[in-house]
Amino acid sequence: MRKVADCRDYPSESNCSLTISGEEEEVVRAAAEHAASVHGHTDSPELREELRKMLKDEVAV
Repeated sequence: MRKVADCRDYPSESNCSLTISGEEEEVVRAAAEHAASVHGHTDSPELREELRKMLKDEVAV
């Protein structure tokens, strides 16, 4: 099942509206890179594990 990470679920100073969807590993990798480059987080195994826990199943349209 495809997964989704949506910045709108986690308010930030930048009011980011990015949504990433795809296979779980793709989404975790892209979300970690986004969190580091846009939100100033450090891309680490711990960050990726937290992101993995926040993923939601993609709802078919």
